[in-house]
Amino acid sequence: MKKFSILIVIFLLTGITTVIAQNPKQYLKVGNEFLENRKFQDAIDQFTKAIDIDPDYDKAYISRARAYESINDYEKAVEDYNTLSIFDDGNEEYYYRSAKMYYQLKDFNNALNKVNAALDNKRIYPEAQQLKVNTLIETEKYNEALAIAKEALKYRESDVNFYNYARINELVGLYDEATDGYEKAIKKNKNFLDAYAAFADLQRVRNNLTGALKTINEAIDINQNYAEGYRVRSLIYADQLKYSEAINDVSTILLMQPENKEMYFQRAKFYQGYAQHMNAITDFSKVISLDPNNAEAYYNRAVSYEQIMKYDEAIKDYKKLAEVAENDDEALALMSQAEGRLFELNRETDKPVLKLLNPVEQENRTLFIPRSENVIPIVGKATDASKLKSVMVNDMKVPFTLKKDGYEFLTSINLADNNQVVVSVSDEYDNTETVAYNVLRTEIDPPQVRIIAPYASDNNIIYLDTNDPTIYVEGSITDESLIKSIYINDIIASYVPDDLNPNFQAMININNKDRFTVKAIDKFGNTTEKTFTLNRESAAIAADNPMGKTWVVFIENSKYESFASLEGPTKDVTLMKTALAKYTIHNFIHKKDMSKQELERFFAIELRDLLRSNRVNSLLVWYAGHGKFVNETGYWVPVDAKRDDEFTYFNVNALKASMQSYPTNINHTLVITDACESGPSFYQAMRSGLQERNCNDWSTVKLKSSQVFSSAGYELAVDNSQFTRT
Repeated sequence: MKKFSILIVIFLLTGITTVIAQNPKQYLKVGNEFLENRKFQDAIDQFTKAIDIDPDYDKAYISRARAYESINDYEKAVEDYNTLSIFDDGNEEYYYRSAKMYYQLKDFNNALNKVNAALDNKRIYPEAQQLKVNTLIETEKYNEALAIAKEALKYRESDVNFYNYARINELVGLYDEATDGYEKAIKKNKNFLDAYAAFADLQRVRNNLTGALKTINEAIDINQNYAEGYRVRSLIYADQLKYSEAINDVSTILLMQPENKEMYFQRAKFYQGYAQHMNAITDFSKVISLDPNNAEAYYNRAVSYEQIMKYDEAIKDYKKLAEVAENDDEALALMSQAEGRLFELNRETDKPVLKLLNPVEQENRTLFIPRSENVIPIVGKATDASKLKSVMVNDMKVPFTLKKDGYEFLTSINLADNNQVVVSVSDEYDNTETVAYNVLRTEIDPPQVRIIAPYASDNNIIYLDTNDPTIYVEGSITDESLIKSIYINDIIASYVPDDLNPNFQAMININNKDRFTVKAIDKFGNTTEKTFTLNRESAAIAADNPMGKTWVVFIENSKYESFASLEGPTKDVTLMKTALAKYTIHNFIHKKDMSKQELERFFAIELRDLLRSNRVNSLLVWYAGHGKFVNETGYWVPVDAKRDDEFTYFNVNALKASMQSYPTNINHTLVITDACESGPSFYQAMRSGLQERNCNDWSTVKLKSSQVFSSAGYELAVDNSQFTRT
């Protein structure tokens, strides 16, 4: 029973506490106690709880608004005052306090609306009138402000009303009226410190420095801790060039207000005037530490750095000023001054460095331009420590773009009547580099590549007769210009650079490769890349072939200029290729419609070199075309031969003479001529009578042999050759 009674008592007490705790008046009382003890956040929490319980509890709103004011949270304070104005729209104080909050937030339009509402409820309201004057001054509505000030004086000639009247007159330049107002304000209130300070500053502006000093000293005598008085007096001392005294006054303020960035800035300016730039830099640095985006501090610190010749530091500050000046009109105005100072600080005398990227500059400032081109692109780059000002190409202004590694420019010029390209580049300090490039017209044909060894067919196939991992490559280059480089795959070929149309050689590795590429570049950059395919099918056969490496040369002359054209040679060559497919032939060379000069050059030089370089052992030469027998001499008729002009024919004796110079490794030569009227000349090429031979006899095939088959003697042969079919 006893335990039960105790539980009832505890329950009742708990219930009473809950009721008390939920009473908004109790929260208000506790909140006001916190407010008196300056525990503003705790006070706000209590007032908020009271409002949560009773949303119409005006006293809680009033107290919470004042607590918000105490911690400078003007936005929340104005919300509470606006709520109170809704509860009681006839209460001028709520409008007035709301206007004060908007004024603190620099929302002057709303401040003006609220203060007007306060004055609508109470026309004679000095505090509201003063706030309205201040708001109009901030919005630069000086005439309206002056009218309000005069109206206030009609109702009451108080010290504050005279002070406001004086301030506005000073702002609009009516200094006599302002002087009269300040004097009357001081006369009304001998301790009106702000009136003393404003009056002294006006006297300073009007260059009455003695009177200004007397006035401000009176204020400081009244209150030794009046910071505004020391500030105004420091300005008066500075105007008297008494920078030491001015600095002492600002230092006094900073003892009282150690985080006042405006005073650090002011003292720094005095140090500058006193030529104590290191001290000025220290104070400007303090301002920047308190306000990292203070454009004036960066600008003025840079000026002091200049004075002590720390130009690198000055440049850094001017550049930092550019970063913080983006959205600040005053800072942008400073930036325009800073740009001029920075321009001079960065002045240098080095010329820009110019380089042409296209066309590429050659030796002696020469440009290689293809002779077929008149309008050419000009691409160049300029580097300089300063900004680039202009680029001119042949007296024409050219646009340029800043890149990571310099300025690039691009244009095109017409060289039809000009053999020079003149490029002129200037930086912002007018340092100029001008280069005149001579134009050398170049040929545009790429080099012609010919492989001599191993021999390549017309379709660039090389038939290998061994499986060696390396091969010796020999060739020649034909070009109008000297050759700059020759590569076979990635191997630099050997050649004589000063030779026109040089021969080249290289040993290359073809292991696991089915092709190689020859790349030739002439001195003008014309390039040829020619790829050759490797065929290894003959390699396995060559080891068992007693005839050795065997080549067949077809000469097919069909399309004549003066003689009748033939259809038979084309068919004959096709038929012979088909027949020879059954035999081990390592390479076919098929020449068509050869002129006399081509025949002479081919047999005297080209075929000789090919046979030597490729170490050919057996050779079959087949000619199909017109023939002639004149003055006991047999001829092949070139396609450009003229009728009744023996000199234009190809003499078989010249063929014999050419073949006698062929390399000693040629063991067997067979010449077959399918031509009419070629006479007995080819019979006479035989060295001895016919003997029976067996090609399976290796000792026999090692002997040298030279054979000739001829389709006709003196008689004409028909175009449809029975000789070939046989």
